[in-house]
Amino acid sequence: MAFSLHSPAFQNGGAIPDTYARDGENRSPPLQWTDPPTEAKSFALIVEDPDAPSGTFRHWAVWSLGAEQRHLREGAGTGHHTSGVEGVNDFGKTGYDGPQPPPGPAHHYHFRLLALNVVNLGVPEGAKAEAIEAACRPHVIAETEIVGTYRR
Repeated sequence: MAFSLHSPAFQNGGAIPDTYARDGENRSPPLQWTDPPTEAKSFALIVEDPDAPSGTFRHWAVWSLGAEQRHLREGAGTGHHTSGVEGVNDFGKTGYDGPQPPPGPAHHYHFRLLALNVVNLGVPEGAKAEAIEAACRPHVIAETEIVGTYRR
């Protein structure tokens, strides 16, 4: 099997339910992954919207997820409790903030899970999602994603 990510809340390419949108309950969706590389020492998750009018908009970044971990429960991205360390999203908040595109065509939300060859990135708490993603790049040994859509 290949390293894969899925959610019981929405299908890859399918609509993200309102519960997980910023105008809804703003809860992070449950995520589950399988068959990571055996050499993975940790995971990082980046959630972003490349369709945002101002360019890629990052909704959540969490890192230092343990190598034994295989899921994030619904609501894990509260900015207060997750098994990893959460960064500051592009709304300026720590934790998850869901879809909130302008009215119009659906936006695509990429939930990208990175398998890393290090346990600790050396990034301080409170780092911005963009900095977290940059710190991950040299350490990525595998990547998988699920994409959900949302429109208002």
